[in-house]
Amino acid sequence: MSSKLVPSDPSKVMVIRDIVPKTITTFSTPFWRFGRIKVGGRGTVVRLQSGALAVFSPVALTEDVKKKVAEMGEVKYITALDTEHHIFLGPWHTAYPNAQVLGPEGLPEKRASQSNEAVPFTHIFSASTPILSIGADFDAEFTWEYVAAHANKEIVFNHTPTGTLIQADLLFNYPPTEQFSRTGVSPTSGLLTRLFGAVTNTSGMGQKRLIWYGISARDRSGFSKSVARIEKWRFERIVGCHGDVVETGGKGVFQRVMEWHLDLARKAE
Repeated sequence: MSSKLVPSDPSKVMVIRDIVPKTITTFSTPFWRFGRIKVGGRGTVVRLQSGALAVFSPVALTEDVKKKVAEMGEVKYITALDTEHHIFLGPWHTAYPNAQVLGPEGLPEKRASQSNEAVPFTHIFSASTPILSIGADFDAEFTWEYVAAHANKEIVFNHTPTGTLIQADLLFNYPPTEQFSRTGVSPTSGLLTRLFGAVTNTSGMGQKRLIWYGISARDRSGFSKSVARIEKWRFERIVGCHGDVVETGGKGVFQRVMEWHLDLARKAE
């Protein structure tokens, strides 16, 4: 984990925010893709009605993060939302060894090849064997879709009580204003960052084209089917790992960015 990718002292620049009081907290931090492109990073913790905590895309486990987590409850589930968002799984598993660890197929092998810490996965999402149950308290509040056709093997969750879609790389919402708000630098500075922003914002055609011609090109039909299932869920907020949280109107944003895939899915019915 190079300091060119993540901050050397995350506690100085991380933004911890309750986006749904007493239920959902986000941990937003700077992150540079390839050490140059400002994309930002974000972890999310959801407090279930049982009092247990579900963690998604864990970020650096700073003392402030530990304190906030302790105030919220006991960590029971830790999820790497795709094959890219796993670098802090080791520290979180060490701190909360009784938590179930979830991730997509291919991730255990990838971590082993990179000599990451050994983490025992409780649930591995795969296209051949759908996961129907994770835990009674988890199942009662979440719906999920494994987007196997996504280049990063994306797992998407919807927290139904709050209408909050939680995902990593399925949809970006550039710029990463909150994630760089404590760094003293502009989240949009730099030519590469601006070029990246042109294809990862939610207002133009850039991201729609990127997903259609790039991310889903390997299996556009399978990707469209997953997107169509997600579109049927009730949600208004979108929490992603890169860029700002879509606080309201998330369903409309999702429909606009995924329009071509939703059209393809309808034609296939």
